[in-house]
Amino acid sequence: MNSRNWIGGEWIKPAAGEVAVTNPSNTIEQVGVLHLSDPSHVIQAEQAAREAYASWSRMSGSARAGHLDRMADVLEAKSDDVALLASMEMGKPIAEMRGELKRGVNLLRYYAAEGVRANGSVIPSSEQNVLQYTRKVPLGVAGIITPWNFPVAIPIWKIAPALISGNTVIWKPAELASLTATRLAEVFAEAGLPPGVMNLVVGKGSQIGNVLLEQIPLDALSFTGSTSTGLNIAQICAKRNIKYQTEMGGKNAAIVLNDADLETAVPLVVSGSFRSAGQKCTATSRIIVESGIYETFIEALSQAVSQIKLAPALDSEAYLGPVASASQYETVMSYVQLANEEAEILAQGPTATGDQEGYYIRPLVAGGLNAAHPLVQEEIFGPVAAVLEATDFDEAVAICNQSIYGLSASLFTQNLSYAHRFLDEARAGMVRVNQETAGVEYQSPFGGMKLSSSHTREQGQAALDFYTQLKTCAISYQ
Repeated sequence: MNSRNWIGGEWIKPAAGEVAVTNPSNTIEQVGVLHLSDPSHVIQAEQAAREAYASWSRMSGSARAGHLDRMADVLEAKSDDVALLASMEMGKPIAEMRGELKRGVNLLRYYAAEGVRANGSVIPSSEQNVLQYTRKVPLGVAGIITPWNFPVAIPIWKIAPALISGNTVIWKPAELASLTATRLAEVFAEAGLPPGVMNLVVGKGSQIGNVLLEQIPLDALSFTGSTSTGLNIAQICAKRNIKYQTEMGGKNAAIVLNDADLETAVPLVVSGSFRSAGQKCTATSRIIVESGIYETFIEALSQAVSQIKLAPALDSEAYLGPVASASQYETVMSYVQLANEEAEILAQGPTATGDQEGYYIRPLVAGGLNAAHPLVQEEIFGPVAAVLEATDFDEAVAICNQSIYGLSASLFTQNLSYAHRFLDEARAGMVRVNQETAGVEYQSPFGGMKLSSSHTREQGQAALDFYTQLKTCAISYQ
């Protein structure tokens, strides 16, 4: 598989450089070749998107919905093929990746349905015989910059609401997910998406991402990635008056109170911490346990972690696979080393099955740390979690809120009063009781507080607010 650009309905093989893509589950296996773009491709994509916008934005919502429905149909038919490639490219277990493909299909169908829903409201006028109303209208050309950890779901949950709202798109995927992005573009081309409505440009952020941000006359920019990059994007977009949204880091906490049902809590904490090798912005990275059950919980957690299956991504029974790349492996292993040097290792999973060479990191739970320690405060983005002990509910919530991030948080309890207090007091954009921190349903708003987000939301109806602007209309018919 080789990456390609899809610009104005034409397939283009860029020639600014090549990068071999290896399988993180087995690094001696080459999955494909990444062909890098130069700035001219970004400029070409904007021209194609701008030209297509004239007709796409005037198309009826029902007609745009038909295109999204066809995209969903073809993606569903090709799901196994796309899931296989994505698992081989970035290492997510195949069972999880198939679930992600199903989510992508559901997202397309969900937003297709918006094509025939109300997109404004009637407002009474103070004058007689005046009809006054609002309409949601598209912004124009939207830039989409997506990460590698959800190579299907995140692009679709940005692209689908952008398209149904009448915008056209320039999509720049992460390098580590560019083969999957190419395959998705092939699916959308097969579904008959009109030329220029969505344009894929593959390459390094340092070479083409800056061109997209600083030179192209964008009308909107949606980004998911690191906090440092997101803050830089926000600064550039604000200066250029480009509407933007940035979804960034997380250091999510799961609180387990004395009355929690551990048969429910332990599997969900383990899943939140270690599915996808911890490479989720909503992953459980801090586990806060009330003193009365601390020892019992740690014993149960250790037992559960010891039974986790670390295996190649295409193993259907893999609980977690490798991390996505050599650089990701080096970063996460630096935190593993820090844990071995400065923390108490409370639990650690077994080594990977098989004899293949890959970027495998055993799941690890560290304790004996204070709330200011780097393992507790910094986003690791790997299968490493820290446990903290709290004397009561109030201290647990205070520790939960002691973070520059505020994406997701969860509480395990049978106490209804504590449950409602937690939902009120936890400073996170997504708060859940007796559920894991990771994930949110596609019809619900997704986003965080503090440095986790630029204060907008993705998915659900909230995504339509970002990709549109309100126009107030009035007509006198005297």
